[in-house]
Amino acid sequence: MFLIGLTGGIAAGKSAVAEHWVKLGAIEIDADVLAREVVAKETPGAKQVEEAFGSDFFVNGELDRKKLGQLVFANPEKLNQLEAIVHPLVKQRARELIAAVQDTAIVIYTVPLLVEAQVELPFDAVVTIEAPEDERVKRLVKNRGMTEAEAVSRIRAQATPLERATRADHILSSNQSLALLLHDAEVLFHKFVLANEAKSE
Repeated sequence: MFLIGLTGGIAAGKSAVAEHWVKLGAIEIDADVLAREVVAKETPGAKQVEEAFGSDFFVNGELDRKKLGQLVFANPEKLNQLEAIVHPLVKQRARELIAAVQDTAIVIYTVPLLVEAQVELPFDAVVTIEAPEDERVKRLVKNRGMTEAEAVSRIRAQATPLERATRADHILSSNQSLALLLHDAEVLFHKFVLANEAKSE
């Protein structure tokens, strides 16, 4: 197996790159999807969140992610409290899914908080997607309906570009057209294919 850790700040372009790599034959495991799974209705994770934050953040047993997000992204202490619940559950689930993949596969673990959650899996390569903060703010306001203040607070709650770059083996810039980003991503993916073939020999 060739395991790629794909990271980058919010609205940097990770999803577009991951989707393109899947089209080229990779298998994606998405930490954001796992983060929802582990606090889904009636899970142990949901129970832990309710015990920590109260039933006001639940509607018919379902976590109100938007309401909780407004609280934690304005309060670093509350964010740390939530992450202390969710991160270990996501790590455990990711390990289970990775272990179930066939040996010759190229696997992308898309994990926005790779640095913050101190994800230490046996990555063959770590890739970060980066764009300037002002461009990411524009994307969040336009595409996700956030206010500028909400967008800035989400970005600043994450690791800095320098912290991600220090952890990464490769950096892709999304401060260009989507077509150029995907071209750069495809060139890099073909290098991973060759590395995986060499590793499998």
